[in-house]
Amino acid sequence: MGRWYEIACFPSRNQPKNGENTRATYTLNQDGTVHVLNETWSDGKRGSIEGTAYKVDPKSDEAKLKVKFYVPPFLPIIPFTGDYWLLYIDDDYQYALVGQPSNKYLWILCRQIHLDEEIYNQLIEKAKEVGYDVSKLHKTPQSDPPPEAEGAPNDTKGFWWIKSIFGK
Repeated sequence: MGRWYEIACFPSRNQPKNGENTRATYTLNQDGTVHVLNETWSDGKRGSIEGTAYKVDPKSDEAKLKVKFYVPPFLPIIPFTGDYWLLYIDDDYQYALVGQPSNKYLWILCRQIHLDEEIYNQLIEKAKEVGYDVSKLHKTPQSDPPPEAEGAPNDTKGFWWIKSIFGK
């Protein structure tokens, strides 16, 4: 649970191409699911989308989740569910490697806005070992200090999501 900063990822049409300060905040819900808040800044504006994560197999110890978002975020009518598999997390829960079964998406996440280069390279090696083409990884710019959501100009009701469909 808590806030995780995106250190690197495979570019996705679901995020703005010029996104920065991308982060996810996870909060445990009373029913055992997890509230997901994904935020990114693009052209000085904050875009966000909320969803719910739940274990694929509640009886398994595997960290394989489904995450359900409603898109577009300003008109929540179409559920979009994606796989979110924890491929590696360190013993202190400070950095993680997350992917999904088709190897189409990959994220390197950290509790801090920066990750030591040696650890970053170790995570890249772990991703290679399980079949990811790490040449597609793109480092996510992070500001120090990170921007605050409160008071930040918001993207107009998910407009970034519409632009992303057209590859902008």
